Order: sequence, then structure tokens, then C-alpha cells
Amino acid sequence: MINNFNLNDYSLWTALVTPFDQHGDVDYNTLTKLVSDQEAAHNGILLLGSTGEGLALTLKEQQAIVEHVCQLKPTVPLMVAVGGSNLKQQIEWVNYCNTLPIHSFLLGSPLYAKPGAIGQTHWFESLLNASAHPCMLYNVPGRSAVSIPAATIQNLQNNKNLWALKEASGSIAQFEAYRQAAPNLAIFSGDDALMPYFAQAGAKGLVSVAANAWPEQTHEFVKRSLSGQHPNLFAQWSSAINSLFAVANPIPVKVLMHLQGRLSSPQLRPPLTHLELTQTDCITTANNTILSWH
Repeated sequence: MINNFNLNDYSLWTALVTPFDQHGDVDYNTLTKLVSDQEAAHNGILLLGSTGEGLALTLKEQQAIVEHVCQLKPTVPLMVAVGGSNLKQQIEWVNYCNTLPIHSFLLGSPLYAKPGAIGQTHWFESLLNASAHPCMLYNVPGRSAVSIPAATIQNLQNNKNLWALKEASGSIAQFEAYRQAAPNLAIFSGDDALMPYFAQAGAKGLVSVAANAWPEQTHEFVKRSLSGQHPNLFAQWSSAINSLFAVANPIPVKVLMHLQGRLSSPQLRPPLTHLELTQTDCITTANNTILSWH
């Protein structure tokens, strides 16, 4: 039986990294511990997002990861990412996940093809209608090569499964365009460092990379951002968060988690490699800063 979580109670979702061992295989023992860390911080868990390197995993690995985490029966809700460019395959993935005790989907823009408002409306509507759960759309032009048009959001705003939007373009103007197109849609920041600004603009929360390394601290960061009573948050967190994006995400956060002892290995799947990060002083300094933050 699926726990009836109120998704609106969770203002922080951690885009969980996929732990690999030194041979490049999924490290399920470490995955279990990472889930426990997020549970303890009361953070929602997103599986197989871009930070989770979902596209570098085989279908069997994707299925095994979701099944493994479901079997753990975490006390926080689970969101599963849907991403690619083949609509039929993505619908099949949604149908498969519908049979598991998950609670939401993250629906990414179709990759590479760069469809316009009509094409994206069809893409998202097809996935929304296939879903048995509330869905968060994902605007990430830096990875998909195209933004979700505000017209698409407007077209979809009355779909019963459209719950939220992850906005990761880094543009407050884009955020405002989405708010105007669908005033009742919950919008989450997809950029850790911009959370204080997006909170002032009406964001409901954050889908985070930093929370992998700093679960409790990032939870408090989001809480304070949403309260609007801590004006120096950006100054306190910006340099630390920026260190996690010195090279392609999720390389720095996995290297940091290895240094922290959270990961047995900093391994990633090609074409990403931890060898890109040749200098770790920056993330070590950031770690010391955030762990002493209060």
C-alpha cells in the first residue's frame, strides 16, 4: 500500500546521486545509507534525475534502483525521473513505475529535438495522462537545449496530474512567466544558490544537488529561505554551492561525498569522470563552511 504523503509538505527534494563501486556497478549498500540520510533530514527523494545519472544506466539498472528503494519503505515520498526523447519508451517507463509504491514523477523536457509549444504540450500531456501520480515538470534548457514555453504550461494547467514545476533555467523572468501562465502551479527552484531569490518570488521549495552532501543543512537553508527572515542566506551559501558546479554536475558533489565517507567511490559513468576535478580544496572549504553553518 502506498503511503499517502502530502507532497506539498515537502519543500526540499534531493536529486539523489547514484552510488557506484570502484568497478562502476551500482552500490546498493551505499544507496540504502543515502536514502536513510535523506529520511533523517525529512527530505523528499528524487531517483534517477540528471544528478542521479539516470541516462547512463541501463533499463534493468534503473528498474533495480527504483525497486530497491521502494523495498526500503522510506518514511519520505519518492519521485522518479522520466527523461529521454522517445515518447513510447517514456510512457512504458511511467507504466512500469505506476506498479511500484512511488509517489510522483519528474517529467523532463524531451532531449535534443527542441520541440516548440505544440510538440511539448503533446509530450507532457501524454506522460501526464499515463501517470498514476502527481507530476513535476522539469525546465532545464542547459541540458535539454530548449525551454518549456509558458504557453505549454498554460495549455496543461488544468491536467489533474500536473502538480509542480522544477525551474532550472536560472531566470527569474522565466519563473514569473510560468507563474502568470499557471498561477496555481507549485514552482520549485532547480538551482540551489538561487533558492533565496526564488523564495521571494513565490517558489514553494527546492530540488537540490547540495542536499546530497548536506542533507540537514540544506533542509534548514530552504526553511530559512521560505521564511524570508534571513537576508544573508545567499552570501553565506553561494560560494559553497558554486563549488559543487566547478565542473559538470554531479562530479563535484560525488567527489565531496567520497571525501566525507558517504560514498565508497567517486565513480561516475562515462562520459563523466571524477578525474575532471583536479583540485578539491574548494569543495573541502565549502564542506567545512556548511557543516559549521547555523
